[in-house]
Amino acid sequence: MSTIAVMQPYFVPYAGYFRLLAAADIFVLFDCVQFPRRGWVHRNRFRRADGTLDWLTLPLAKAPHDARIADLAFQPDAEAEMRARMGRFPALADALDRRDPLADDAAACAGQPADYLAAQIETVANRLGFGPAMVRSSTLDTPPDLRGAERIIHIVRQLGGRRYVNSPGGRALYTPNRFADAGLDLAFLVPYQNDMSSILDRLLREPPADLRADILAATQLVD
Repeated sequence: MSTIAVMQPYFVPYAGYFRLLAAADIFVLFDCVQFPRRGWVHRNRFRRADGTLDWLTLPLAKAPHDARIADLAFQPDAEAEMRARMGRFPALADALDRRDPLADDAAACAGQPADYLAAQIETVANRLGFGPAMVRSSTLDTPPDLRGAERIIHIVRQLGGRRYVNSPGGRALYTPNRFADAGLDLAFLVPYQNDMSSILDRLLREPPADLRADILAATQLVD
């Protein structure tokens, strides 16, 4: 059974996000939807020197309110600005000073943000030993008028999937009966109860093998 997961590309998301990559044969980066300006696509929280959490936000160019994630762009001086923003957080500043590849990659805001986010997620997944095929939803032939479950079902079918796996929050959006009517299984991850820090923060202080074990231990699927 081919398992498909679909999720917006988040900026260095928490470890629980990577359970979808551990559970799926194909991971779809859902970049064909409107950019959520209050979400996690372009920002995450890191610890300041005084111990408080603060946002690290990607230096994006101004975009129309209805811009898709796939259509975002970086501002002209994005890498210099990103390095300055990362310097406000001791762990990230130290990693940049040491030329840690993960920190350098995070600072290298070049090309399209959707490409950057996809590359970040793939790099982390490879480091953790998760290797699903990765597809950008904007590259698929999905009718733009499809919404909600209908769009997801179309994507899963287009990729030859038989099962769709989603995060626990998807229970408010999708029902098993609708997927069963389409000939598909629907499964959800159990709630993630562990460290909610950015995966970048954790990789700077924890061995990848320990993080992989933490993720796999919380990757149970339920109907």
